[in-house]
Amino acid sequence: MNDTVFTFGGDAPHTNARQKDKTITGGKGANLAEMASIGLPVPPGFTISTEECLRYLQQGADFSDDLRDAVANALKHIEKSVGKGFGDEGDPLLVSVRSGAAISMPGMMDTVLNLGLNDETVKGLAATSGDERFAWDSYRRFIQMYGDVVLDMDHGLFEEALEIAKEDKGFYSDTEMEASDWQSLVGEYKRIVSEELGREFPQDPHEQLWGAIRAVFDSWDSERAKVYRRLNDIPHDLGTAVNVQAMVFGNMGDSSATGVAFTRDPSTGEKAYYGEWLVNAQGEDVVAGIRTPQFLTKARREQSGADKPSMEEAMPEAYAELARVFELLEQHYKDMQDIEFTVQQGQLFLLQTRTGKRTAKAALKMAVDMVGEGLIDEKTAILRIDPMALDQLLHPTLDPDAPRDVLTTGLPASPGAASGKIVLDADTAELWAGRGEKVILVRVETSPEDIHGMHAAQGILTARGGMTSHAAVVARGMGRPCVSGASAISIQRDGRTASIGNREFKEGDVITIDGANGQVMAGEVATIEPELAGDFGTIMEWADTHRRMKVRTNAETEADCRMALSFGTEGIGLCRTEHMFFDADRISAVRQMILAESEEGRRKALALLLPEQRADFEAIFRAMAGHPCTIRLLDPPLHEFLPTGDEEFAELAQATGRSAEQLKRRAAELHEFNPMLGHRGCRLGITFPEIYEMQARAIFEAACAVAGNGDAPVPEVMIPLVATRRELEILRALVDDVAKAVFSETGVALEYLVGTMIELPRAALMAGEIAQEAEFFSFGTNDLTQTTLGVSRDDAGRFLTTYVERGIFPRDPFVSLDIEGVGQLVELATQRGRKSRPQIKLGICGEHGGDPASIAFCEATGLDYVSASPYRVPIARLAAAQASLRDGAK
Repeated sequence: MNDTVFTFGGDAPHTNARQKDKTITGGKGANLAEMASIGLPVPPGFTISTEECLRYLQQGADFSDDLRDAVANALKHIEKSVGKGFGDEGDPLLVSVRSGAAISMPGMMDTVLNLGLNDETVKGLAATSGDERFAWDSYRRFIQMYGDVVLDMDHGLFEEALEIAKEDKGFYSDTEMEASDWQSLVGEYKRIVSEELGREFPQDPHEQLWGAIRAVFDSWDSERAKVYRRLNDIPHDLGTAVNVQAMVFGNMGDSSATGVAFTRDPSTGEKAYYGEWLVNAQGEDVVAGIRTPQFLTKARREQSGADKPSMEEAMPEAYAELARVFELLEQHYKDMQDIEFTVQQGQLFLLQTRTGKRTAKAALKMAVDMVGEGLIDEKTAILRIDPMALDQLLHPTLDPDAPRDVLTTGLPASPGAASGKIVLDADTAELWAGRGEKVILVRVETSPEDIHGMHAAQGILTARGGMTSHAAVVARGMGRPCVSGASAISIQRDGRTASIGNREFKEGDVITIDGANGQVMAGEVATIEPELAGDFGTIMEWADTHRRMKVRTNAETEADCRMALSFGTEGIGLCRTEHMFFDADRISAVRQMILAESEEGRRKALALLLPEQRADFEAIFRAMAGHPCTIRLLDPPLHEFLPTGDEEFAELAQATGRSAEQLKRRAAELHEFNPMLGHRGCRLGITFPEIYEMQARAIFEAACAVAGNGDAPVPEVMIPLVATRRELEILRALVDDVAKAVFSETGVALEYLVGTMIELPRAALMAGEIAQEAEFFSFGTNDLTQTTLGVSRDDAGRFLTTYVERGIFPRDPFVSLDIEGVGQLVELATQRGRKSRPQIKLGICGEHGGDPASIAFCEATGLDYVSASPYRVPIARLAAAQASLRDGAK
C-alpha cells in the first residue's frame, strides 16, 4: 500500500497524522483534508506527498510504478465521489492541479484548471452542462494555463491571440465572447502550441495529468522558487506536494462565481470580512489582474465608491453560507484564514484555506484582538508575530502635511510608503538597487519571475490587479508598499517610459507611492517617524514579561542611543569607537597618530583626539543614564585610516611638517597583506599602549562628568581580538591604572567592568583561562564566523548564495549564526567561562544579535543579553520572548 498519496472529500477515510502533517502533504493538502473532515463543502481529491517530490528530484525526474498505481486508485476515488469518468467523452471528470509546500510560497507554481479536456471531452462537457459557451471557454482556459505552466510557453502569445479575437469582434470584455468565438480561439491556441513546440497539444487526459504533476515537482527547483526561498529563509529540502481536485466551475453563467477572501482585513487587522469576487469567472481571473474584481461586502463597496454589486448584495444566500464558513474556520484554526472559493450555480465550494499573510500592523492588531476575544492567550499572541515583520513598522511614513503632486490613485494593496526612481523590469530594479539607488518597480502586473526585483525595490506599482493579486500578496509578505490596479498607467517598455495620468515619466524619474491610500505622486514626499504605541506597545509589553534575556543596542552616537531607547533598549552592547574616528574633523589627527614614527608623535596626535572622544562618550552616557554601556576600544585594521591619494598626503604633510614622501614611505611600511588578521584590536594596545590609554581616559573622564550630574553610567570596557589570557591581563592593568588615576583626579569613583570580545576560535577554546581576567564576554560573531569558517564576509557574497542553494549552509552564516560550527564555540566558551567565573556576564554583539534564529540559540545557550542595531531592538525583544517561551515549553 502506498502511503504517499492521500485522498480527501467524498467517502475518503478519516485523515491520519501523516495526512495532517504539513511537511508531508503541504499546507494546502493538510488543510483540504482538515476542512473535509469537519464537514465543509470541499470538492474531492487527493494529495501527492512532498516525499514523492524529493524522490522524483533525487532519482532522475521519473515516476515510480507504485506512485502511478496509487494515483490511478486515487483518481477512482474522485470518479466515484462525483459520478464522472476521467477521460469519459460523454461525462468527463475534470480536475485542477495545484502545488502546495509546507510553507506558503505565493505564485511559485501557477494552478492548472480544467485538466482532462480535449477535442472530444469538451463536447461531453457541453452536453452535460447544457452550456456550449461554458465548455469551450473552459477548454481555451485549459490550453492557455497548461501551455504556460506545463509546456513552458510564453503566456503572452495566448493573451495576444485573445485580444486580437476580441478586437475582431469589437468586444471589450471576455464575457461578450460566444461559444463559436471560444471554439475558434481554441483552434488558434492549438495552432500556436503546434507552431511553437513542433508537436500537437496533448489530447490524452492521463498524459496531461502526469505532465502537470511533473511541472509541480520541477517547479520546486525553478529559479524563481529558489529566489523566493532564499529571500524568505525557507529551507531548500522540503519539496512540494501536488493537490489534484475535482473541478467546480465559477464560469457557468451569472449564478456562478469565484473569489478570494480573508476572515479579517489583512492590511489593517480589522475584524471585517475582506475579499474580492467575480461573476462567471474562474479563480485565476481574480488574482491575475485580467479582470477587475468586485468587492465581497456591501460596506467595502460603498466605502470605495464602486458601482458593481458586492457578493453580499448579488448572491445573498451564497454569501451567508460563506460568512458561516468564515466563523467556523476562525474558531477551528484560531487564526485569520485566507480562503479560495467557487460558487457553481448557486452552490458554495471551498478550494483551500490557509493562515492568511498579513502586514505587521494587521498581525499585531489581530493578535491583541484575538486575546481580547478569548480566541487565543497572551503566549500564543506573542508566538504568532513574526519578529522580522516588525521592521515594517519601524521606519518613516509619509508626512500627512507634506505637499503631494498626486498623479493617479490605485488600490492600497500593501501599506507603507516609498519614494524611488522608476524602473520597468525586475532585472533593472535589482541592478540599480545593487548600486545603492532607491527604486520603485512599475509593471503592468507582476508575476513570480519578478520576485527578485520586488525584493530589491522600495515599493511596487502595477497598472492591473486587485487587492489579492500576485503583487499585493507578495508585497505584503515582504513588507513592501504596493499600489495595484492603477489603470491610468501605461508603460512603453521599448522607450523605457511610463505615462501616469496625463504625464509622461522616463525610467529613472522619481515618484512616491502610498500603500495606505493607493496614491501615486510625482517626486519625493517628506516622511515622519512612526509612533510605536497601541497594539505594538501591548505586544512589546507582553513580550517583555515573558523574556529572560536583556536586549541592548549597537550605537556610537547620541542619536542612535535616543532611537534605541525609544525602541526599548536596556543598554549598549557594542559601541565601536573606531566609527567616531572617521569624522572629517578628526581623520587628520588619526592619520598623524598612525603615521607617527615615535611614541611622542603618537601622544601628540592623541592629545588632539582626547577631548573629541570624551565629548562623544559624555553624550552617550547622558543619553543612556543608568544603563550599562559596553565600549570597545579601537579595533579596525589600520589601513582603513591611511590616506590614499596625493591630495590627502599633501594635506597631512602640511599638518605634520613632514614631507609627503616621508608619509608615503611610512604608509608603505604599515602595509599588510591580510589586514583583517593583522595589526588590529588588542595587538594595537599591546604595541601602542598610549592609544588605549587615551581611550580609557576619555571613557572614565566622561563617565565621571556625567555621574557628577546624578546620572551615573555603567561603563564596560571591552578589549577586542584577545587570543590569550596574557594579552587581557596586560591591557586590563592598563585600563585599571587609568581608571584609578581619573577617579583620584576627579574625586568621583564609579563601578565599571573590564571584559573582552570573543571573536577568535582560540579565545573560545581558552575561555576558562581568559575568564580569570574578564568580567564579561561579548561574542563578536561577525569576526568569529569569519575566523572559524576562513571566509571573508566582505567577499563571501560572491559565492555564499550558491552555498545556500546547494544546501551547504542552511542560511547565510553572516545573517544567521552557523549553530553547528560557530555555535559550538560559543557554547564551549560559555561553559568554560562560567566554570572559571560563575558570575561572568555573557552577551552577543554581532549582527546575529538581531536575527530571531540566532537569538533562539542565545536563549538556549543561556546568554544574558543580545545586542542589535537600534531598529532591530523591538525585533530582538520579541524574538527573545518567543525563544524563552519555546525553551520553557520543552
